[in-house]
Amino acid sequence: MFTGIKIHPGARIGQSLLIDHGHGVVIGETAEIGRDVTHYQGVTLGGTSLHEGKRHSKLEDHVIVGTGAQVLGPIIVGEGVRIGSNAVPLKNVPKGATMVGMPARMVGRRKVSEEDFCAYGTPREGLPDPVAQAIDALSGHILELRARIEELKSGRREGEELRPAAAAESRVPRADDQSSIVA
Repeated sequence: MFTGIKIHPGARIGQSLLIDHGHGVVIGETAEIGRDVTHYQGVTLGGTSLHEGKRHSKLEDHVIVGTGAQVLGPIIVGEGVRIGSNAVPLKNVPKGATMVGMPARMVGRRKVSEEDFCAYGTPREGLPDPVAQAIDALSGHILELRARIEELKSGRREGEELRPAAAAESRVPRADDQSSIVA
């Protein structure tokens, strides 16, 4: 009640679980947590059903679960995994993976090392920036469209010489051009 952390007495927790800024952490009845695991604020290891048996996740050794992440159902999170803030993994996570997003997707994989610790579960170096990737893709598309517009304006295709007939056919009437008005 004082900490805002709810750990079911049936949960199996290994040595050296660190719950940093723990308010809102929930660990369900059939959850299993390995050694040297770090949880940040608002992490949930929750169940997705009410049936008997294994309903909660298993986190192997050296896992870091970032702020607000939700690990739901009987999935296995491999050794050395990093789950980024607010991520929601929906299926088993392989050893050494870095998971981000909703639903979580793997954005990297590395060799597992006990000395390797990454606060909040997401490294800053080496991760793809999805916003930068989207902007780069859009910029490339805009350049292609501009080239195509110039092709159409000149009445020729790339590599093709301008012919008088092609130029006349591609003429676009202006708003003040009376010859284009049909009575």
